[in-house]
Amino acid sequence: MNNTVEKLIEKRDGRPLNILIVDDEDNVRDVFRDFCLSSPLFNVHTASSGQEAIDLVDDRKFDIITIDLVMPEISGIEAIEQIKRKKPHLPVIIVTGNATDSLIEQAGQMGGCRVLHKPVGIDEFVQELVEVAEDKC
Repeated sequence: MNNTVEKLIEKRDGRPLNILIVDDEDNVRDVFRDFCLSSPLFNVHTASSGQEAIDLVDDRKFDIITIDLVMPEISGIEAIEQIKRKKPHLPVIIVTGNATDSLIEQAGQMGGCRVLHKPVGIDEFVQELVEVAEDKC
């Protein structure tokens, strides 16, 4: 465990960060969940759609959300907009593989705080979560 993770765990009195991973692709959600579970800093929940993410945010307290932008039914943009209306200070990391620059810009205007481009490696993903958590804590 690296020093930064240890400090965050200590700062949070041993409580893990509640992370919500939103992606319509099962294998992507599973990989990102497994990335998070490699660290004691994270407690992970997943959602397969924008609507499911919105419903989960209504029911639970999350510290960080990662969300894909291109999803059927309710897009990541629409989900971010609704989530930010309810929880304006909740950090949202955009994780996308095929979104256009204008879509990414729009997501930033809606409240996305960072962008990761797929494919994302474990170190990059976990580091991004840790950096956002440090800013938040």
